[in-house]
Amino acid sequence: MAVREAPVDLPGLQPSRGQPFGIYVHVPFCITRCGYCDFNTYTPAELGGVNPDGWLQALHTELQLAAARLDAPTVNTVFVGGGTPSLLGGERLATLLNMLREHFVLAPDAEITTEANPESTWPEFFDAIRAAGYTRVSLGMQSVAPRVLATLDRVHSPGRSAAAAREAMAAGFEHVSLDLIYGTPGESDDDVARSVDAALDSGVDHVSAYALVVEDGTALARRVRQGELSAPDDDVLAHRYELLDAQLSGAGMTWYEVSNWSRPGGECRHNLGYWDGGQWWGAGPGAHGYVGTTRWWNVKHPNTYAEMLAPGTQATLPVAGFEQLDADTLHTEDVLLKIRLRQGLPLTSLGEAERERAETVVAEGLLEPAGDRLVLTARGRLLADAVVRTLLG
Repeated sequence: MAVREAPVDLPGLQPSRGQPFGIYVHVPFCITRCGYCDFNTYTPAELGGVNPDGWLQALHTELQLAAARLDAPTVNTVFVGGGTPSLLGGERLATLLNMLREHFVLAPDAEITTEANPESTWPEFFDAIRAAGYTRVSLGMQSVAPRVLATLDRVHSPGRSAAAAREAMAAGFEHVSLDLIYGTPGESDDDVARSVDAALDSGVDHVSAYALVVEDGTALARRVRQGELSAPDDDVLAHRYELLDAQLSGAGMTWYEVSNWSRPGGECRHNLGYWDGGQWWGAGPGAHGYVGTTRWWNVKHPNTYAEMLAPGTQATLPVAGFEQLDADTLHTEDVLLKIRLRQGLPLTSLGEAERERAETVVAEGLLEPAGDRLVLTARGRLLADAVVRTLLG
């Protein structure tokens, strides 16, 4: 697998026919930095130059360059993530979507998602983005327990996430998701149960739930290192996952990926593209893309990004590096990602030795056959990474 790590131009790109194609847009702006977050985001104090309008202008240039590099793929999904896309406001998000339509062909049934933080949304915001053509909203809830929100440095009130979800649905959004985090130091089983209840009571059709990970370089990591907070315990995380799964399943939501549950039709098609072999263009500072057998990543800082795409310059794609994925890497990622899906991993994806190892995993109760596929059991979902390691040998 060849890796290039300097600002470079991409090799020829040819999307694979018959696979879904998406566009991911990274919005790098946040008002404050949550203590657990290691995403490529910047607060106003950390930005010396570019503002949302300058970023949007640079993004427009990148999308124009991207369209010129691709053979006019039909875009099935769009995902605007971050960061805090809702900080852009409804008018800028509408402009962003119009820029995509200017340079790409969006499928008539395209799923168009934006993430949003509850504290930067209001009814008129949801009305505006729904009218612009967005079809799905993903809101960060994390928890309804005040002490958990405080530990995570979340600034919204405990009830604001569910209220924002209801506002989105009142604006006409059929697909609304709430994201939860479990395993925060000081959290109790009851905190988790109440958070799930609040998400379900809001009426959303999708819930994501992620175990807290202490990432190096974050404020949370420093607090754990200094002994102020305890690190998440693996057994506790497994127990909380089981609680979440039982509660969501009991309310009629079905898991379709290890960390995601939905009602019928509520699955996030864009994320399914990541897990099931789809391809996408990643636009914006630090965004990653994957087309053909090429994966690349953009320069991280918004100021550098804007400089590379500035008007009056010989604009170039803001690529920091890329890698060409060989057959072994593609196979590893195929197993790693597809095993996480409820639809399971096709047996045809495994070689003879891997199928023999799969029989051992089935005997251990971590996988179960489902026709010509292998699907994680409830216990297997807790040990998905170990299952992959065993299969690959």
